[in-house]
Amino acid sequence: MTLHEYLQFVILPIMALSAILIFVRFLMGPSLSDRVVALDLLITTAIGTISVFAVIFNEKDYLDVAIILALIAFLTTVAFAYYIEKQKKR
Repeated sequence: MTLHEYLQFVILPIMALSAILIFVRFLMGPSLSDRVVALDLLITTAIGTISVFAVIFNEKDYLDVAIILALIAFLTTVAFAYYIEKQKKR
């Protein structure tokens, strides 16, 4: 089994299943902080999936997209944390 076969037939299905489970957690999260953590994990899973596609298709440009998505995820998490902290002070 080559690396590409392993990525396509083992890693990608596992990542797809985890993305589905994380999305369910995002929808059913009992609190806003649970949803923020689920959203951050969902974006991190998307970054991993993009990285796997970059290896499979031998495209370095996909990694640029993954880096930009990681930056957006970080800023989104910081913004949600600021919002939650501001909401607690009220």
